[in-house]
Amino acid sequence: MKGGLEIVQPVGWPAPRGYANGVVTRGTTLHVAGQIGWDAASGQIQSDDLAEQFAQALDNVLAVVAAAGGEPGDVARMTVYVTDLEAYRSSRAAIGAAWRARFGKHFPAMALVGVAGLVEPRALVEIEAVAAPGARGEAAASDARAGDEGGL
Repeated sequence: MKGGLEIVQPVGWPAPRGYANGVVTRGTTLHVAGQIGWDAASGQIQSDDLAEQFAQALDNVLAVVAAAGGEPGDVARMTVYVTDLEAYRSSRAAIGAAWRARFGKHFPAMALVGVAGLVEPRALVEIEAVAAPGARGEAAASDARAGDEGGL
């Protein structure tokens, strides 16, 4: 288990690209409500570009995770809702860059769902998440205790 998250990969399955098939969490669990690409300072969506809204929605998810004492690597699961799957496909390079800037090579369990619309008419993407904030600290303390006791 790395930090408070353990990636679950069935034997014989090919490695997934850009997500995990399953994640086990330890400790506190945070459920982040769907976040859209609105700017907290203005309370408005600043762009009609899907990749820009995706990046801002990620920032908003991570702001909630940080408020709970977590960090990007504590995110265990995300569901991404988009109003235009073709726009998502054509924006994958920019979306990938936004992802790497915030998460590096951390890929939680994820689902992408095309929807007819979102509650906020201008929103093109909404992201909800589950995280295990503080689990890294708990895992480090547990590992230290195991080391003091001679391990398993």
